[in-house]
Amino acid sequence: MSDRRKLAILLLIGLSLVILYVVVGLDVAILSYALPRRISKVLAILLTGAAIGFSTTVFQTVTTNRILTPSIMGLDSLYLLNQTLVLFFFGSTSIFLVNSQLNFMLTVVTMVLFSGILFRFLLAGEKREIYLLLLVGVIAGTLFQSLSSFLQMVLDPNEFLVVQNSMYASFNNVKSNLLPLSSALVVGFTLYAVRYVNVLDVLALGREQAVNLGVDYEKVVMRLLMVVAVLVASVTALVGPITFLGILVVNLAREMLRSFKHRYLLLASSLLGMIALVGGQFLVERVLHLASPVSVMINFVGGLYFIFLLLRGNYA
Repeated sequence: MSDRRKLAILLLIGLSLVILYVVVGLDVAILSYALPRRISKVLAILLTGAAIGFSTTVFQTVTTNRILTPSIMGLDSLYLLNQTLVLFFFGSTSIFLVNSQLNFMLTVVTMVLFSGILFRFLLAGEKREIYLLLLVGVIAGTLFQSLSSFLQMVLDPNEFLVVQNSMYASFNNVKSNLLPLSSALVVGFTLYAVRYVNVLDVLALGREQAVNLGVDYEKVVMRLLMVVAVLVASVTALVGPITFLGILVVNLAREMLRSFKHRYLLLASSLLGMIALVGGQFLVERVLHLASPVSVMINFVGGLYFIFLLLRGNYA
């Protein structure tokens, strides 16, 4: 079966799941209220799945490693630390928490600035290795997580509940007023990254081969990593962190297509991300009756698949 046919099947499955999610259980008596809420939720799910799949594919190609995810740079931990700091210093009634748009912009700017500083100082010069960036990202993520845990221990129990809601991604109370801004960021930077789709095929060969083939490695990698940072920051600020979704869908896309062409890999990863989140959210609502957020289920399955990849050993 050709790659294009496989992508068409994934698109058909995704559309079917979206229709199923919107239609099943829809109360006609309150259609004017329920339908817009479901559409907003579906749009947030699709946006998140596509952004995570796309950004993780780019990140794994740049790092030439199949078991890495953008969260290794500490972005998820920074998101939680940012929410904890705002609550700790300003309280739960602060405008930085009450105003969802201001909170969204503060979170995105903080995460992108951190990423930019990290990339600027660790990728400057030809002798800088990208694995140094990853090592510093892991250390920074551990530091952010430790600081968050310490501050959460001294918070008032009632205020801690506010932070607790930020620990896991949730689509049950999507703020529809954030969708236009988040969508603009994701779509805009995704279209910018599509310009490098052929360059990504070369980057997958490794740094030495890419340089020999005429790629301005440092500049291209810096730009692509900034795109990854913006995509991850946008969807994390919108719904919360989902650590293992990227590893799961990107590796499934690679196994499914058996292709190294990023014009197919990027699309397949994005479609699989959408399918995983829409299908997972449908199961959470209709089978598990909201007993657990979809991110917990995704992280559980993704974590098991991550262990499988480690045991198999073929992740370069």
